[in-house]
Amino acid sequence: MCGSRSEGCFVASRAGACSDRLKSMHTSPEKFYIEACDDGADAVLAIDRVSNEMTLTGKKDVPPSTNTRPICGIMGTVRLVAGMYLIVITKKRNVGSLLGHAVWKAVDFDVISYKKTVLHLTEDQTQDNKTFLSMINNVLTTDGFYFCTDYDLTHTLQRLANVSHDFQEMSLLERADQRFVWNGSLLREFLAQPEVLDVPDPVVMMKPCRINGKIFEWILISRRSCFRAGVRYYVRGIDSEGHAANFVETEQIVLYNGGRASFVQTRGSMPFFWSQRPNLKYKPKPLISKNTNHVRAFTSSVCFHLSIPLSVNQKGSEKPLEQAFAKMVTGMENGMIKYVAFDFHKECSRMRWDRLNILVDNVAETQDEYSYFMVDTEGKVLSQQKGTFRSNCMDCLDRTNVIQSMLARRSIQSQLQRMGVLHVAQRIEEQADFEKIYKNAWADNANACAKQYAGTGALKTDFTRTGKRTQMGLVMDGVNSAIRYYKNNFSDGFRQDSIDLFLGNYAVDETDGPTPLRIQKDWKFITLPIIMVVAFSMCIICLLMTGDTWTETLAYVLFWGTAAAITAAVIIFNGRDFVDSPKLVQKEKMD
Repeated sequence: MCGSRSEGCFVASRAGACSDRLKSMHTSPEKFYIEACDDGADAVLAIDRVSNEMTLTGKKDVPPSTNTRPICGIMGTVRLVAGMYLIVITKKRNVGSLLGHAVWKAVDFDVISYKKTVLHLTEDQTQDNKTFLSMINNVLTTDGFYFCTDYDLTHTLQRLANVSHDFQEMSLLERADQRFVWNGSLLREFLAQPEVLDVPDPVVMMKPCRINGKIFEWILISRRSCFRAGVRYYVRGIDSEGHAANFVETEQIVLYNGGRASFVQTRGSMPFFWSQRPNLKYKPKPLISKNTNHVRAFTSSVCFHLSIPLSVNQKGSEKPLEQAFAKMVTGMENGMIKYVAFDFHKECSRMRWDRLNILVDNVAETQDEYSYFMVDTEGKVLSQQKGTFRSNCMDCLDRTNVIQSMLARRSIQSQLQRMGVLHVAQRIEEQADFEKIYKNAWADNANACAKQYAGTGALKTDFTRTGKRTQMGLVMDGVNSAIRYYKNNFSDGFRQDSIDLFLGNYAVDETDGPTPLRIQKDWKFITLPIIMVVAFSMCIICLLMTGDTWTETLAYVLFWGTAAAITAAVIIFNGRDFVDSPKLVQKEKMD
């Protein structure tokens, strides 16, 4: 079987589903009753729609007059202006199995109000409540909510092999790695009843893999952190606790004949304090904070035995970031952290993508030293992964994914040879059927990560899928870049607010006071674009409808053209006032 899980492809954890059966949800005017799906189980979770109290009861306590519907699980609860809402999974799809445990993708959801009516709200409150609901639905409809009800997907194989007996006795919710539990905030009300929940996680696709007549499972899991989560330009760098923006842990797993192997890599925004706020320019200038202790937060962000391939440009606006990163690593004088700078665009310019092997060869010795996790058919640990590659570029999306796929290929080459799937002299690149699956899965992984952070699929996926750059790939990169520009400037504020609301970074206050949603833009936001459009339109009209003389036409064209140009210049100069900025998040998070 071959599996690909896209990061946080909302690689995150999700809660509460049954394996192949459905839960039953009974609704009365006073309570919600959620029935477990286990055969013979009598437990029913009762949620009071007035007091919000949750209790465990039995099936005999469910009134016969309730409205009953099947659900696949519970995502959690969230408080909006109208009161509490229950979020349930209404549709799921099986995407394969991991070590015999079924893995599901949550396909559809329902957000159900505890209140029977919203007539108690004012007109402004009703509008705010609708906006908050659309934010929750915006996150829920982002592709990538996966879960497994009887296996912990938030941890790597190596971490799970080194846990205590007490850890294994915990519920999935209690023992999950909280970095990757995206509905953790939604589950707060359920912490007293962990037995009614099952914790879900990453993205999975499964297909048969065969080399030399031997069938094995290949799985790719990307876990996107919910700490310092957000969208491309509004969340960069790290916070004071060392959490990096767009941090993703990617694990490649190979299962064959009872043996198992795992290779883990990470990606994340360059781990120091910097920002890059959108301002209508195609590539806003990144700014490094001058008033914060970068080294302390950097130390919290990285782990020991870490190799950092950095694929940013060593000129232009990216150069100061590369210099700051290199200075911090060398200044730590820590021999267990290795820093490798690689100017991706310079080295691979003019379609010379074969030069990526320069970087792979450069870190080959370090990769052999770090090794990977492997267990034989009897459960004996043959090797442990002793270090991790943390790949970085500006967004940690396109260039990063290309590099990670190449390092992962080198790892699986060794793993399959040790497992006896590949012969010693064979190369993984020569296995055409598997190579196609491998490349497409890594490209899908890139797209999933990119859609969640940048709003479009990844760039350079033609190389990941085919091993070379194509003219059509360049065209698609241009299209995606244009879409990213629009979304990053004119819709990402709403997306950032949606994520912050979903993760509990912003809590809605059930009072009559105004919400941040009612903050109005100043006069420039409406007036200047209208003036620019009118002036530009008049310029075109003057060109099409010539005057009595060419000098008169030229005068009108120059007047209106100058007016349009000056207005456009003023808009660009005040670019931050015209982009879609987040309204809910605390100011310090955005700076």
